Amino acid sequence: MDIDEARTRFAVLRGKESAVSADELDTVWAALPAVRVEDILGAWRGGEFDTGHPLNGRLRASGWYGKTFAAAADAKPLIMRGEDGNLYSDTTLGKGEASLWMVEFRGEVTATMVYDGQPVLDHFKAVDDRTLMGIMNGKGFGDGPFFYFFLDRVRA
Repeated sequence: MDIDEARTRFAVLRGKESAVSADELDTVWAALPAVRVEDILGAWRGGEFDTGHPLNGRLRASGWYGKTFAAAADAKPLIMRGEDGNLYSDTTLGKGEASLWMVEFRGEVTATMVYDGQPVLDHFKAVDDRTLMGIMNGKGFGDGPFFYFFLDRVRA
């Protein structure tokens, strides 16, 4: 699959209102380019792919809005929208915040968010200059199933 096919397939899978195959997402992931930490700094709005992962629906139900990467050492993985409509970093649910590192995953080095208080990594690849695909990985995940998600850059 080339990058144009991957982008097209990503859009189709993102638009599905039914379950998405992790195998299909893995094929798309493999065709997307890795990103550098400095390329992903900023605010991002999040969404998820329904693969049947135990986390599916839980983040949305708790008010998850997205992620904010202010600097390599200042990453906020769980930006939530409160009942008052304001955004905040949920350090209780996230067990702290996070930092960004270049980490090898599946044979490629790409920007990865490392959570401060739990053994979880979010690996990122670029769909385009405004969209990232993410795979959550960590202790207990083994080789999968992983939690697949996407982020859209928030305009300043």
